[in-house]
Amino acid sequence: MTRPHVVVVGGGIVGSAVARRLTLSDPRPDVTVVEKESAPARHQTSRNSGVVHAGIYYAAGSAKATLSREGVRRLRAYCHERGLPYEEVGKVVVALDEVELGRLREIEARAQANGVPGLRRLDPVALRELEPHTVGLAALHSPTTAITDFSLVAAAMLEDAMGRDARVVTDFEVTGLDQSGGQVDVRAADGRRLRADRVVIAGGLHADRLAVLAGDGPSPAIVPFRGEYHRLAPSATHLVRGLVYPVPDPRYPFLGVHLTRTVGDDVLLGPNAVLATAREGYRRRDVDPRVLRALATSRGFRRFARANLGTGLREIAGSVSRHAFVSRARRYVPAITDDDVVPAGSGVRAQAMDADGSLVEDFRFSRVGAVLCVRNAPSPAATASLAIADLVVDRLDLD
Repeated sequence: MTRPHVVVVGGGIVGSAVARRLTLSDPRPDVTVVEKESAPARHQTSRNSGVVHAGIYYAAGSAKATLSREGVRRLRAYCHERGLPYEEVGKVVVALDEVELGRLREIEARAQANGVPGLRRLDPVALRELEPHTVGLAALHSPTTAITDFSLVAAAMLEDAMGRDARVVTDFEVTGLDQSGGQVDVRAADGRRLRADRVVIAGGLHADRLAVLAGDGPSPAIVPFRGEYHRLAPSATHLVRGLVYPVPDPRYPFLGVHLTRTVGDDVLLGPNAVLATAREGYRRRDVDPRVLRALATSRGFRRFARANLGTGLREIAGSVSRHAFVSRARRYVPAITDDDVVPAGSGVRAQAMDADGSLVEDFRFSRVGAVLCVRNAPSPAATASLAIADLVVDRLDLD
């Protein structure tokens, strides 16, 4: 009997996890991963701070909450099995004023509902014992929040898949997904074609474009936001032991600058969130007229921009001024000076936005015939990747 052929579009961590999971199926399908770059995991997977999220912030019962908690359990075991870095350095979520204290209590209730282990409320003295250079009225400590290198994790997942006969095809930019007779003709820009029985779109920054090629609707659309990082100089890395995070403000769509120790013993500051003018707009000068045209003609985006004008201007100020950027981190760690930091690159977040201008907060999937589309996979998608892969494969109905 001929094995069904599944094509996974996108070689980032979600696509890699799906490919690995497919090759563990019984019976095992024929699996091909196609990636538009010359190597997998060039974008969101390799341009992040490496935090394995414990599930603190997410609404109880949401896909983010359930998949992140299962994902953490699976990812910890996988990293230990494969000899990959996994360090439980812990996170403190720090409240700076009375308003944030109220929000901190709400976050604590969410985290407890999600089963986040070992949570502890810290007063200023206990906070200083844990993070000697951090200040705040109170903090919530998550001791099991961890760090890893997601690019290494994704590479290991693809290696597992290829060890079970999966193929990885690079420089394959998908320009067509034509369905007929229960199969999909997957076409590349250079004329190459693959015939598939099922297709999984895990295209990250291109998820909406690819979904439309498969016959899905245009919403949610991907709006790219650049997240810029700075890094503490080696002489200042002692100022942060683990992860120091702000209390989120529900009026604003993004978390804000925080401090993150990495598995390489760097300490990152950031990211901010600046509207990018290209899907892979890692620099200010990266401009794609198609992205500008889509933003300018989107009623939803214009509505979003009006509602968040003040936040956008503050983010731009932090982007062009190192002092403004560092001052946000200094609210939590006052000893950091402008001279202690250097630029450390950027990433671009694939933020899904509904037609009315609201940001899609949870994971979102859709199915069009033989094509399953991962329409929104924001953080904690890397943390939850192994659990997401189970969900995707279950929904493919390969039996």
